Amino acid sequence: MENGKLKVTVFAGGISNEREISLKSGAMVAEALRSSGYQVEMLDPNPSKGWQLPAGTDVVFLALHGTYGEDGQVQAELDRLGVPYTGSGAEASRIGFDKLLTRERCVAAGVTMPRSCVLKEWQPQMPEGWEPPVVLKPVREGSSVGVEIVNRQEEFDAALSRSLKYGGVALIEERILGRELAVGVLGKQVLPLVEVRPKSGVYDYESKYTMGKTEYFCPADIDEISQTRAAELALKTFHAVGAKDYARVDMILDSKGECWVLEINTLPGLCQTSLLPKAAAATGINYTDLCSKILQMAVKK
Repeated sequence: MENGKLKVTVFAGGISNEREISLKSGAMVAEALRSSGYQVEMLDPNPSKGWQLPAGTDVVFLALHGTYGEDGQVQAELDRLGVPYTGSGAEASRIGFDKLLTRERCVAAGVTMPRSCVLKEWQPQMPEGWEPPVVLKPVREGSSVGVEIVNRQEEFDAALSRSLKYGGVALIEERILGRELAVGVLGKQVLPLVEVRPKSGVYDYESKYTMGKTEYFCPADIDEISQTRAAELALKTFHAVGAKDYARVDMILDSKGECWVLEINTLPGLCQTSLLPKAAAATGINYTDLCSKILQMAVKK
């Protein structure tokens, strides 16, 4: 079908803690698709109020993030409607959004990940066998929402209390020090690595989405062996959760040259500061073409 005859509905906004970022991603995606000749409408889905696809929608472009976006719920509803959509399917989205399920699949596939354990209730001290530095993170959140860095034992109880506010289940994870890398996968292609250097030292929500708070280097200036290892781990992670079409895998390269996968994002951001567009640009794929490629992969499904 020609671009001008294809009617696309961009889902953006939603109900998650990442709503504002989703709206920015969605607006940029819609503008890019319109410039490519597609008929584009936007929808801000809210499950409590119900939503209805605009008449004649041929395909949905998901620019949602977080709960009711990346977690498989929207995907399952679109499956029931029989409408194709961008990104991974419902089950892969559910697994990829859940850090514990992701870990189970990845470890079974031989992916190197930091040591971790699950915390389901508040406690004043770290579990036996643990000591700082550690990372606390909600099991089901994105964009570093609820992530806490604990460098001293006395910081733990308050940090855990804050992290547990997001869903009531958290992971305590060994903090691996090193260079932060984002590895994009587009179709069968691993994109050039992006090195992320937050000026605050922590790549938190503010560092991710505030212009000037983080430096990005793409392609990352790392040795060929580490590049190959990172690309292999990204693909292993991608396939372990059953992802489709595109995703971003975040990892740490430590001082010994070992790569440690932290998580996968099955609907990576597509706004001004996002990492996947930076990686695509390094291969000569501009933002407009990136959005079109993602859309066309959905159409072919």
